[in-house]
Amino acid sequence: MSAARCCGSPQALAGIFVWHLKKTGIRQVPCQFVHLCRAPDGRLITFQYFNFLRRMYVTQYNKDLSQRVKPKSDSVVSPFRESQLDQERKVIHKITPVSPVHHPPLSELREIKPAAETGDPARPPTAESKEERQWREMKLRLDDLPGILARLSKIKLTALVVSTASAGFAMAPVPFDLPCFLLASLGTGLASCAANSINQFFEVPFDSNMNRTKNRPLVRGQISPLLAVCFAASCGVPGIALLTMGVNPLTGALGAFNIFLYTCCYTPMKRMSIANTWVGAVVGAIPPVMGWTAATGSLDAGALLLGGILYSWQFPHFNALSWGLREDYSRGGYCMMSVTHPELCRRVALRHCVALIGLCTVAPILDITTWTFPIISLPLNLYISYLGFRFYRDADRSSSRKLFFCSLWHLPLLLLVMFSCKKSLLEKEEKGDALSGSHGRAVEIRLP
Repeated sequence: MSAARCCGSPQALAGIFVWHLKKTGIRQVPCQFVHLCRAPDGRLITFQYFNFLRRMYVTQYNKDLSQRVKPKSDSVVSPFRESQLDQERKVIHKITPVSPVHHPPLSELREIKPAAETGDPARPPTAESKEERQWREMKLRLDDLPGILARLSKIKLTALVVSTASAGFAMAPVPFDLPCFLLASLGTGLASCAANSINQFFEVPFDSNMNRTKNRPLVRGQISPLLAVCFAASCGVPGIALLTMGVNPLTGALGAFNIFLYTCCYTPMKRMSIANTWVGAVVGAIPPVMGWTAATGSLDAGALLLGGILYSWQFPHFNALSWGLREDYSRGGYCMMSVTHPELCRRVALRHCVALIGLCTVAPILDITTWTFPIISLPLNLYISYLGFRFYRDADRSSSRKLFFCSLWHLPLLLLVMFSCKKSLLEKEEKGDALSGSHGRAVEIRLP
């Protein structure tokens, strides 16, 4: 089909250009349209135009991602008559140039200008813009490597883990041993870096769907998965070896168990069950226990109490955080209480806020602190319990944000108060001597 044969005059030939797509009309349009125009030098140029865009859709069916193509449905006006609809469906592969009969004035014809001069935004992209949109290989610079590895290991979370382990070491009822403290802190930090790196390695497909995690190094391709695994191994193996041989085997076993619990239990459970929050709380409660066992070499009631405080603190902290990220977690495919069980999420947060009051009261009973600790810590725990109640009652972003930011300063302040109210080793020795002396006098009285 030749477009020039459908036109009886040069004015009709030039009228093909005047086709406004914004008008409404027949929905059936040709897949390709023909433009005829005259260059300034009198040559007649023919080219194919108007290939309709197609949109790609990603759908989920039976837990499998599939793609389907759907044409763009825009209402446009056809420049042809209804009698030519059958011819419109045909695809033109070749156009034979037609010599004009009459030559109209050049002022009536459209002048073809280069795309660079006209500045038309609808012009086809140049080769340079196409290259810019193509996938490119990310080159790793040695100057950027420390920062990338720091984000891979979640350096802020690792610092929190090391600080809680240090608090457990400082609360132990033994003389402070600086070399053992440094070895325990370094080993705990290396183990935490390894666990966080493996966690990011497993969650790359899911982190890419979340605004909170889409800029992580593995998601952006700043580091290769092989290098991430090698970094995790280079941190995990020396860290566990340092805790086992440099501190004691019990602390090393707890560190290895925590890596396993975080990477092999907590990470896959995040997409399976809301029980992942309780498992994650156990993971966060182990570091202070490791600090206690590093100082004493035994697992006693004081270590369990510190672990219980960290265990309960994590529920208001994480539940308040996840409440503001419900859309992100839902988009990433994670099964969180804030997404699937919002009422339970708020109730559990309030329950563990109140539990902190009881745990602080148990500390002097176990002879870990003096009785001033539950008294001084009561206002802190009452305030976070009040915010937990507000979060439970209001169930909005404002109350969850207040509870989350309160938990950030509540934990270090609570541990600092606990350390200041710690019973000194001299007091415990005097109490032990007094008990042994009273036991000896009772034995002397009983003797004839």
